[in-house]
Amino acid sequence: MIEHMEFELSKEYLERFTEAVDAKEADFVTSTLDGVNPADISEVIRELDAEQTKFVIDLLDVEIGAEIIVNLEEDRQSLFLENFTADELATFVDQMDSDDGVDVINELPIEKREEVIASVENEEKAGYILDLLRYEEDVAGGLMAKEMICANLNWTIQQCIEEIRKQAENVEKIYSVYVVDNDGKLLGRVALKKIILSEPDALVADIYEDDIVSVGTHADEEEVALTMQKYDLEALPVVNVKGKLVGRITIDDAMDVITEQAEEDRQMMTGISGDVEEDDTVWVLSKARLPWLVIGLVGGLLGAKFISLFEKDIALIPAMAFFIPLITATGGNVGIQSSSIVVQGLASYNAFEDTLLKKMVKVLFVAVVNGIILALIVFGIVIFSTSDQAMAGTVAIALFSVVLLASFMGTITPLILDKVGINPAMASGPFITTANDLLGLTVYFLVAHFLYGF
Repeated sequence: MIEHMEFELSKEYLERFTEAVDAKEADFVTSTLDGVNPADISEVIRELDAEQTKFVIDLLDVEIGAEIIVNLEEDRQSLFLENFTADELATFVDQMDSDDGVDVINELPIEKREEVIASVENEEKAGYILDLLRYEEDVAGGLMAKEMICANLNWTIQQCIEEIRKQAENVEKIYSVYVVDNDGKLLGRVALKKIILSEPDALVADIYEDDIVSVGTHADEEEVALTMQKYDLEALPVVNVKGKLVGRITIDDAMDVITEQAEEDRQMMTGISGDVEEDDTVWVLSKARLPWLVIGLVGGLLGAKFISLFEKDIALIPAMAFFIPLITATGGNVGIQSSSIVVQGLASYNAFEDTLLKKMVKVLFVAVVNGIILALIVFGIVIFSTSDQAMAGTVAIALFSVVLLASFMGTITPLILDKVGINPAMASGPFITTANDLLGLTVYFLVAHFLYGF
């Protein structure tokens, strides 16, 4: 096992390191990175351009270089790979798990992909990669690695141990041994502890567990991540339509999916469309944010136009204008809270198993409780500050109504979007806020008309 020294990335070190790279000081680079974890080296390289990164990786062991390449962000990885020849890339791919190798190869032009695969020395690895290239990136087949430990049902423990020693050369992490029949069909798994404690002449059939969880090759990546999360699995076997074991997905791949999905939902809920990073270009960042900003702008203009329709009412009772921000802000906050809970729930198989009617009833009761409390608070404050009972009643009733409507909108909108195949996270942020602003203003002025008798 390789031991890595502790490493602290500081601004001073990064500046000195960059100077050394520019000056081609190979001794400084290799000496300061000696024993450093590849994940920490990736943090340093993140601040370099593609040419500088290649210089550093060329100085490191191939195994470390391969791990660093895998750790690079997708957009940086594609730019970085352009600096390597097919033979150089094949050397790195030889050191990667098959799933990571496929991810790297997918970033290359088609012609170069074929050159890299043809240059991979390990024929078994090349075959694995060709097999995995058939699958889409966002399904189990695209996430799985072909490297794994499996044993035949009829083997003795001694045979099993010998096969583990043989296969383990290509498997970095061994969580358990998968048990298959003579046709390669997945039957179960056996823990390493059981293998070690069993007699050498005992059969695998006598000690394996058949209550194994698996997924098909075309299972969606979110289903894969949720399955591993639900059953607390470190590795998940993947089977084809005939039930034959074809690969496994490890926890690090599942965590990548969960992180990417959470980041995508967060960006969508804050009004950013597309997958963007902090270090993307100004145009890319602007293009991702602009659509929702335009929606918010249109909503604001509609709100202003709507308020202008009641200009005479506001002229008669100027105090009405003071509470417009209160109504719109409360509606927006309630809507975002409701939609966030729904979006979070939709990410779990166990959530929202009740009927739509039961969901709406529960949402209604929560909204009623919150609405009553908020309405009483604002009624007391307005009475205390203005002594105007009609104004206090208008604001309180309007606020109560807005809480109910905003809660309903925040709940039903993501559910509808999810049913039609649109990311429900889109329901949050600017969309819900803008819609609830208009609803809140409508309710506010209608209540005022009723109470004041305009």
